[in-house]
Amino acid sequence: MRLRVMRIGRLHAATGAMLVLVAQPATAQPLTLQQALEKARASEPGLAGRNAQLRAARSAADAADALPDPKLDLALQNVPVTRDEAFSLTRDFMTMRSVGVTQDIPNLAKRHARLGRAQADIAAAQTAAAVTAKDVRTMTALAWVDLYFAERRLAILDLLDRSIDDIAGTVAARVTSGSARPSQGLEPKQLKANVADRRDELAVEIARAKAELGRWTGDPDPSATGAPPEWTIDPDRLVAQIDGLPELQALDAATAQADADVRLARAEKRPDFSVSLSYGNREPSFSDMVSVGVSIGLPLFAKHRQDPIIAARAEQANAARLARAGAERELRAKLLGDLAEHRAHHERYKRAKDVLVPLAVERAKLDQASYAAGRVDLGTALGMTVAVADAEIDELDREAMVVRDGIRINLTYGNTPQ
Repeated sequence: MRLRVMRIGRLHAATGAMLVLVAQPATAQPLTLQQALEKARASEPGLAGRNAQLRAARSAADAADALPDPKLDLALQNVPVTRDEAFSLTRDFMTMRSVGVTQDIPNLAKRHARLGRAQADIAAAQTAAAVTAKDVRTMTALAWVDLYFAERRLAILDLLDRSIDDIAGTVAARVTSGSARPSQGLEPKQLKANVADRRDELAVEIARAKAELGRWTGDPDPSATGAPPEWTIDPDRLVAQIDGLPELQALDAATAQADADVRLARAEKRPDFSVSLSYGNREPSFSDMVSVGVSIGLPLFAKHRQDPIIAARAEQANAARLARAGAERELRAKLLGDLAEHRAHHERYKRAKDVLVPLAVERAKLDQASYAAGRVDLGTALGMTVAVADAEIDELDREAMVVRDGIRINLTYGNTPQ
């Protein structure tokens, strides 16, 4: 029987043109990467929670510099407690019932500082939402890519399984003719069992990728369709825009909050005020009275009260600045390391694509031709078929690393692609 060498070529072609036809429920909706990102942005609970916190901060800011609520003052004044007039409300001209209002007025510096703190809280909530949105986008994209490449690996194993069947179909004739030993007829079965083991491992990998993608998109059984992104990496641009990363902006917002707390602490050294107005009612034989008053706070012991708090808040602000500087250094170092790793991954992928896989395919064709001519044994032919599949899976693994680098580096250190 003539061996069909074209099966080897189809193994390699499948890596660029086929997605595995994994058994899917009828309700499964294949997602392109962009569709997955949009679903995650619309439905991910953590991101919705951050947006709720942002709305809460904006709502709270509306009342940040408002005056406190006024106080209603009710009083019974100058009630006698001795002599014949004791506890009488009508026999002493000074006894009266009064009703009034008191309004506390914090000093202007304190009100401005409270407003500044509220605005810093809004900025902090905005940056926290931006960090969460970036994380959700990154993790969704990586989960989609993991599923995409796992399905392509499974497609290669399916074709390998059929290639083994093609070769196995020639064994009986070779055993009959005496050009192969009877024990060699067991080799295809052993290889198919090994392929089944690898398929089971990939099934677990696919299930995990589906679960991870479903975590972000909300789909119970997602699948990947379309092509992965081709996001180029521009090292100079990424290094130049480090300062604009959401993580650093979040630390800037934390520094602004700490600075606002310092201003609040300093404002405590300025006096607060309160004004009051009351109306006193006496018996008809006596005149009613109106009282007006002003109270002024006296922060006389700032050395033991306000100053220590001011110093503590200033140290907290300094710590926030140092944390921001340290985070920037860390991000720059990580970026340089990730760029170096990406260059290595890219070179390894090119080497597999341009050298290793073509060599494996060509060698397999030559060995299969030799097998068809009876010059090599069955084990060699099977081994080279497996070697092609292994080379193609290795190429996919290397390609997946390059694609993951493009996603992770661009989304971690750069502006989010649209």
